[in-house]
Amino acid sequence: MKNAKDFYAGLLFTLVGSAFAWGALRYTVGTAARMGPGYFPMLLGVLLALLGGVMMLRAALSQADASQVIGPWAWKPLVAIISANLLFGVALGGLPRLQLPALGLMVGIYLLTFAACLAGERFKFKEAALLATALAALSYLAFVLLLKLQLPVWPVFVSGA
Repeated sequence: MKNAKDFYAGLLFTLVGSAFAWGALRYTVGTAARMGPGYFPMLLGVLLALLGGVMMLRAALSQADASQVIGPWAWKPLVAIISANLLFGVALGGLPRLQLPALGLMVGIYLLTFAACLAGERFKFKEAALLATALAALSYLAFVLLLKLQLPVWPVFVSGA
């Protein structure tokens, strides 16, 4: 393989795009004039798969580039980012089977931010706290006040809900 990074990125795009396009078939797709709920995911999935195919083709036909060699997996950032998303989901919805109540949007954003900050080369508590506070305030403004989404904002034991 001449350009392995681009080839595997294209392969990933193709797989994810194809999966979304296939998943969109469960919904009514419709036409461009009368779009169904599956139209937009189908369109984005097909476009992503095509983009991936073009990337793979260009990578296979390009000249060899020594800087494009795939190195070892970066396990620390991978685990930190996936864990951050899982923590956010658990904080927002709780785990009823384990009798863990929802901790709410604010706690979830702080958990998400601190866990994601562990993915970097260095971790500074003050920077992570400032980022989490800004994200929490903006998320509250956008999702609760402006979009009026019914999200648990605070933990159940704080809000009394």
